Amino acid sequence: MRTHKGQMRSVCNRSQRNIRDYIYRKHKSWTAEDPYEDNIPTDSHSRSGSMDLCITIKGVSFLLQAGLGILANILVLLAYAHIMLTDPHLQPVDMILSHLAFADLMLLLTRCVPQTMTVFGLKNLLDDGGCKVVIYTYRIARALSVCITCMLSVFQAVTVAPATGPHLSRLKANLPQLVVPTFVALWFINMAVCIAAPFFSVAPRNGTVPPFTLNLGFCHVNFRDNLSYVINGVAVSVRDFAFVGVMLGSSGYILVLLHRHSRKVQGIRRSQGSMKETRAAKTVVMLVVLYSVFFGIDNVIWIYMLTVAQVPPVVADMRVFFSSCYASLSPFLIISSNKKVKARMVCAASDQEQQAADNTDSNVKNRS
Repeated sequence: MRTHKGQMRSVCNRSQRNIRDYIYRKHKSWTAEDPYEDNIPTDSHSRSGSMDLCITIKGVSFLLQAGLGILANILVLLAYAHIMLTDPHLQPVDMILSHLAFADLMLLLTRCVPQTMTVFGLKNLLDDGGCKVVIYTYRIARALSVCITCMLSVFQAVTVAPATGPHLSRLKANLPQLVVPTFVALWFINMAVCIAAPFFSVAPRNGTVPPFTLNLGFCHVNFRDNLSYVINGVAVSVRDFAFVGVMLGSSGYILVLLHRHSRKVQGIRRSQGSMKETRAAKTVVMLVVLYSVFFGIDNVIWIYMLTVAQVPPVVADMRVFFSSCYASLSPFLIISSNKKVKARMVCAASDQEQQAADNTDSNVKNRS
């Protein structure tokens, strides 16, 4: 009898456990499958909201950088074009600054504009051929930006240097004739150095990023292995560091000469030519400092990118933004510090206001 009661109790316990397990499984399936259940976690919604906010901030930042930078560089080029029409003999510094604005405009058009379109969700912007052309043009523009800034600092250092010997005097006299040949040499050298970029540039495929790939968003730069990936990065960094070292050395020499000059002319009225050279030298030094700051940030991120097989998109976007800051900010520095460019813009604005006033007067007369 006791054995029969024990068997009945064990059967009841097993049935109760089976019922509890069934209810638990059904409750778990309901909470996982029912999208309207109240106790579903909201992490996915908050995560998507934060991603939308990040994309919006990133898109607006690239849009402002590209729009303002392109507009400012175009204004600088138009101002120098107007100066050339009225005064065909440009100073070497003005010729170099106009060429720098052109290189920066190319950089923004080939890097920031596609990046901005990609951030706002536009896909399949370029095919393989388009990627090769855009990446090749961008590499040339970026190389020209650092080379021309270095050229600007070296030419200005030679201009303000005292003529202590016959060789330096001859060099200072022939400096205007050396500007155009230097431009041509820099273009050919950088076109030859950057010729490997099109062979590694392809359009994105199926949203996957292979190892040892620079993910630019709208294009991929695929390297065969880690060795070619690192060699490319080291070669670009060595070239940039060499030019930055030269421009820092020449800018330091300019600062030393300006300091000596300011001590000599204390209490003496400065000549107009001396003031122009001093103003131009200060502009060059500010441009070099501006480039050096963003160059340092860019290369810190670049060195990190060389240490990983797959670069996170956020890191790549940060490098694009900081590497393009010089191209978007340097024209504003040129406009604010160069009296020739500023005067042409003021004249153009006053002419437009005068034309608008004349049109208004003519309309009033016609109505009367």
